[in-house]
Amino acid sequence: MSARAFALAALIALAPPALAQQGPRPRPATPAPQQAAPAPPAPTPEPPPPPYEPQLLRLSQIMGSLAFLRELCGARDGDAWRLRMTALLEAEATTEARKERLAGAYNRGYRGFELTYRACTPAAETAIARYLAEGGRIARDLAGRFSGG
Repeated sequence: MSARAFALAALIALAPPALAQQGPRPRPATPAPQQAAPAPPAPTPEPPPPPYEPQLLRLSQIMGSLAFLRELCGARDGDAWRLRMTALLEAEATTEARKERLAGAYNRGYRGFELTYRACTPAAETAIARYLAEGGRIARDLAGRFSGG
C-alpha cells in the first residue's frame, strides 16, 4: 500500500462517525449472508537494488546537507538542490520503498545540519566545500561507471 493510500485509509478509519439520523433505523427482514472479503494481492517483491545504490544514498544525503547549508550561508540556492533531488527521484525511484530510502537520506542530511547550525560558521563553510567535492566525485563516478556510455 502506498504512503498516500495508507494515509487516506488511516484518516477514514480515524474519522468520527457520522451523526445518527433522527428516528429508528429500519432493520432488514433477514440478515445478509456474510461474504468473505477477497484476500488482498500479495505485494510484489522489490527487485534488488542496483549496484550503485550506496553511492546514490550518499549523494542524496549530501544534497540534503547542501540544501540546508548553502541556504544558511547565503547562497540562496536551496531550491536548486531540492530540484536536483526531485530529478534524482524521478529517474531512480522505481519503487515506493526505494523512493522512501532516497528521500530519507536527503532528509537526514538536511535535518542533521538543521539541528546543529543556526548561523553560517567557518565549519559550515568547510562542510559545504567538502560536500561539493564529494558529491562531484560521486556524480562523476556514477556517470563514468554506470551511464552505459
